[in-house]
Amino acid sequence: MATLVRWEPFREIATLQNEMSRLMNTVMSGDGETSTRTWVPAVDVWEKDDELVYAFDLPGIPEDKISVEYEDGALLVSGERERTQEASEENFYRFERRFGSFSRTVGLPQGVTEDSISADFHDGVLEVHVRKPEQPKPRRIEIGSGDKKTIEGTAKQK
Repeated sequence: MATLVRWEPFREIATLQNEMSRLMNTVMSGDGETSTRTWVPAVDVWEKDDELVYAFDLPGIPEDKISVEYEDGALLVSGERERTQEASEENFYRFERRFGSFSRTVGLPQGVTEDSISADFHDGVLEVHVRKPEQPKPRRIEIGSGDKKTIEGTAKQK
């Protein structure tokens, strides 16, 4: 039986952006040698009734090597994973795990303040909780110049 899957273009764009970031981090530098390899941690984002949750996969990184900052409406998560073992390259067949520093910036909704952000690190996952900002309420603006005039009228009976 065929399963129908709803197409979500924004999810596709986010996936493409993530894959492009990973691709660009593996590009060779201009001199033909591999540049210092940085990496971008994967992040999951979901919404609850009163908050947004950003979960960053940061396995093998101690909590004191992770920095979470808020600046100009963006959340900046950075840190460093160090290679812990020295091994001769002749015994390795493949190097896939990334080491070195990373930095990931995520835009937050307009109106978020520093006080509405909290972070928790457990089992290699950094969860950043962002309380949703209060939605601005429409307000009535009076039309006219600074001096207020009273307009009076008379009613005519038919």
